Amino acid sequence: MQDLASVMLGCALGGMARLWVSGIVGRRLGEAFPWGTMVVNISGAFVIGIFAAAAASGDGWFGDPTTWLLAGIGFLGSYTTVSAFSLQTLLLMQNGQGWRAAGNVALSLGLCLPAAALGLLVGTNLTAMG
Repeated sequence: MQDLASVMLGCALGGMARLWVSGIVGRRLGEAFPWGTMVVNISGAFVIGIFAAAAASGDGWFGDPTTWLLAGIGFLGSYTTVSAFSLQTLLLMQNGQGWRAAGNVALSLGLCLPAAALGLLVGTNLTAMG
C-alpha cells in the first residue's frame, strides 16, 4: 500500500509540475510549436538520468526503492508526456505542417536522449563524489 501511495503522490506532483512548466514555456514561446512539451520531456529525460545513477549507486535517498517509485515512476512518469508529444505531432501533420511535425520528432529524439545520457553522467559523478 505504501508503494501505491508513493506513486500516487509522485504522479500528483509531476502532473502539476508539467502543467506549470509547459504553461510558462508555451506563454513565452507561443503555441504554434509544442515547445512546452519539448522542454518538459527534455528536462524530464535529464532528471531521470540523474535519478537512475543515484538509484544504481544504492546509497542515500535513492537507495530506497520507495524513492524510485515516488520520483522515477510517479513524478517523472506524470511529468514527462509521450502521449502529448504523439498527439501534438499528429495534429501538426493533420494541419499540413509536416515539417513542424518532423522537427518535433527529430528535436525530441535528438535532445531527449542526450539529455538522459548527460543526466546519467552527472548523476554518476555526483554519487561518486558523495
